[in-house]
Amino acid sequence: MENEELKRKEAIFNSMSPRRQKHILKKGFDKWDPFEEPKDPIDIRKDKTKRTSKMLVREFLQSVDSKNYSNEYGRGVLEICLGIINNNEKCKGMYEFSIWYNNLLKEEGYSDGKI
Repeated sequence: MENEELKRKEAIFNSMSPRRQKHILKKGFDKWDPFEEPKDPIDIRKDKTKRTSKMLVREFLQSVDSKNYSNEYGRGVLEICLGIINNNEKCKGMYEFSIWYNNLLKEEGYSDGKI
């Protein structure tokens, strides 16, 4: 770290509240990077198709008959969408189980596509 950066880092640290300083010291002043780029907000993160979660949810819900879903259904769609984009283990499990279960239903002759 350059001398100028170190001075800026110390100035930022000294302008913080004692409580925040204590938190940083606990993790280690050397490890703390006040110049680190912020992570993308969830609504800006994109999936492999370069769509945002908002775009994916809207596109999916437009493909479903609005008479057949409730607010709870929509919240579930949003939850699994965010989980898949963020590589959440719980949502990956739900997604993989859904695919497996759909295939099981097809194999056993229940191929109407509905649960």
